[in-house]
Amino acid sequence: MLNGNGFATSRSPMSLGGDVFSSWIVRTSFSYYAVSRLKRVSSLPNAEPVGAMYAWLQAERRRFRVSCASACSELMVRKLVASLSCVQIAADEFGHMLQSGERNSYSSTMAGELQHLVDTTGRRLDRSVAIDDAQIRLLAYNSHDSAVDPVRMNSVLQRNVSREIVDFIYASGGREALDLFTVPVNEELGLTLGRVGMPIRYRNALLGFVWLLTSEGDVDEDQAEVLRRTADAAATILHREQLLDELSRSRERELTRDVLSGERSLREDAANRLAEEGLMAAGPAVVVTMLLRPGGQSTLTERDRLSVAVGVDQLRRRLPRNSAIQLDRPDHSLLIVSVAEHSTPTDLDSLIVAARERVLSESGRQNIECWVGIGEPRTSVADVRESYEESRRSADVAQVVKVLGNVVRYRDLGVYGLLAELSEDRLENSIHSGLQSLLSHEDSKSEALLATLESFLDNAGDVKRTSEALCVHRGSLYYRLRRIQEITRADLANGDDRLALHLSLKVARLLDLR
Repeated sequence: MLNGNGFATSRSPMSLGGDVFSSWIVRTSFSYYAVSRLKRVSSLPNAEPVGAMYAWLQAERRRFRVSCASACSELMVRKLVASLSCVQIAADEFGHMLQSGERNSYSSTMAGELQHLVDTTGRRLDRSVAIDDAQIRLLAYNSHDSAVDPVRMNSVLQRNVSREIVDFIYASGGREALDLFTVPVNEELGLTLGRVGMPIRYRNALLGFVWLLTSEGDVDEDQAEVLRRTADAAATILHREQLLDELSRSRERELTRDVLSGERSLREDAANRLAEEGLMAAGPAVVVTMLLRPGGQSTLTERDRLSVAVGVDQLRRRLPRNSAIQLDRPDHSLLIVSVAEHSTPTDLDSLIVAARERVLSESGRQNIECWVGIGEPRTSVADVRESYEESRRSADVAQVVKVLGNVVRYRDLGVYGLLAELSEDRLENSIHSGLQSLLSHEDSKSEALLATLESFLDNAGDVKRTSEALCVHRGSLYYRLRRIQEITRADLANGDDRLALHLSLKVARLLDLR
């Protein structure tokens, strides 16, 4: 619902059950509509609606506190107050933007403030200065005549560095540092120049680093104090952006869930709102699903789940702005990608491969594998639910049918796509009795017989191609085929028997029976 000012209103928490209360503050249109407008100030024709929005923000915050205090337990009130704290800061920051007459989006404001900060610090110190985030992604740097090394060049050109460099910087003291620390030269990684770093922390949370180059001389106490003040200013800027980004992402996540819901009207409404609020371009879209599966009996850890989210986020950031939205779920992450000609690069596949490699690197485990499924494009964002189901099915099938590879499109599943729609019980009951005998046959050569049968059927019964594929003599191949017929009691010269065995082999792979 919209009130007289055109802003969203929401149900009182008194009308909600306790089980859903914790999600109410996220779902309320207070944070949704407020933040979407906070970050789109430039689209407003004049300051009056902006001022009304700010006043509304403050009034709603006070009303929520009062109504919740009268209806909820003390614990719930504490949870709500904690949730509202970031909105409070966002509202205060918005008021500051109003007073200063700022009209640009907040992200551009952050970039401008950081750039002004490094330029000012660079002039005061007469040195090269750079600011990275906590993942050593370049945020701002000044122009200087000093020599640079390959890591700095790549950071400027690509805005990120390899995981090995991030680990080396953290191992050099970056993770725990509270003041100046030094990153030594490491020529193998391309760090041919040492760095002096100052951590950027907000209430002890690491947000990034301010960097100087050791090649430009030692850092005296006066310069160190300038760096500390620079890091404090950067911490405030980055923390504000982090809060606003999280609020905006909350809106994006909720609309993404709605787009994937089973209710058509809800999907259409969510797709329209994504376009209206500039979160996702309208038009055709496709879903990419990424999941991680550890080997053996181990289970997914929080680090594993975070690794998948980081990898998908990397993919999202490398796509054009507002052309992809992300949703992280307990066992996988997904990305809805616009495939409109004007918004998607031609090298999407290579970006997906790079994101998968990032997931494996972030997980830090050897016995783990990452699978990516890509659904078929749909003509509208409102229709991507089916593409999501296809992408999820593709990833699930790929982890069982290894021959498909790690990155699989739904259209490349072939017969596996059709078989995957059946229940496991139906699939298992459909396996040819002769193949079941071969699968359970206790013989040291049974695996060779299965491989021979599959190759023979994949090659349409062509003995020459099969013997070449298996690298065996034709006489050996004929012996194996006779042995297979004895065990399965099937006639490989009969088309029906060959079809039944071939499909059963595909089912066996799908069920991971071989």
